[in-house]
Amino acid sequence: MILSKLLAEAEGLSHAFTERQGGGSTLPYASLNLAYHVGDDAAAVDANHVLLAERLGYTPERLVHMRQVHSDRIVRCTPEMGFESRPECDALMTDLEGQPLMVMIADCTPVLLFDPRRRAVAAVHAGRAGALKNIVGKTVAAMHDAYGSDPADLLAVLGPSIGRCCYEIGPEVAAEVEAAGCGTALSFRDGRRYLDVNAILLQQLETAGLPAGHIENIGSCTACRTDRFFSYRAEGGTTGRQAGIIMLK
Repeated sequence: MILSKLLAEAEGLSHAFTERQGGGSTLPYASLNLAYHVGDDAAAVDANHVLLAERLGYTPERLVHMRQVHSDRIVRCTPEMGFESRPECDALMTDLEGQPLMVMIADCTPVLLFDPRRRAVAAVHAGRAGALKNIVGKTVAAMHDAYGSDPADLLAVLGPSIGRCCYEIGPEVAAEVEAAGCGTALSFRDGRRYLDVNAILLQQLETAGLPAGHIENIGSCTACRTDRFFSYRAEGGTTGRQAGIIMLK
């Protein structure tokens, strides 16, 4: 598991970004796959969730995860929500202690947010579609509306995701990125177009009011390192999912 240097110093907080090793799933989902919808054996996924809960010290039934649909929908979690809730959205937030939030990824960027002053957290799924819809900026605004969070207090961490080294796109997507005002995230090599989703997210977080020193980018490329991470693109669409998890203690 990978810990954020920024969040590791925070009191009353548990968090991690998982890697693909350390679970019980078999190929092509080996081994700590956390997603049920990818074709893995459900019993193996159940066991992986139990293992992860034991390692991070939370109750498996309290975990809230999402049906991620590349939207900009944000859900504020309530006390009765848990593992079976699975709201259709791409960001979760809570101020409840002992209610872990999970975002699953296999190339998209998992973003964890923490407000140490108001004691609130969020987990965000931010792929290209979410980035172009400014889901991270909207989550910052939602935390302000729900909990009174001052963006200047927030800490944000971008977990492992596909980098511009590997995220090749076509002309239609490039035009979409340009139309959204994110053209600076595009690069060109050998006549091919590449997209840096994290460059968009970092700019949106700063525009939302987070100081640069409150933002951390883990920086590992999932497509480059399939020995460590699941990658939808690099593995031809059949693979597992790793996760970002955050919880108030």
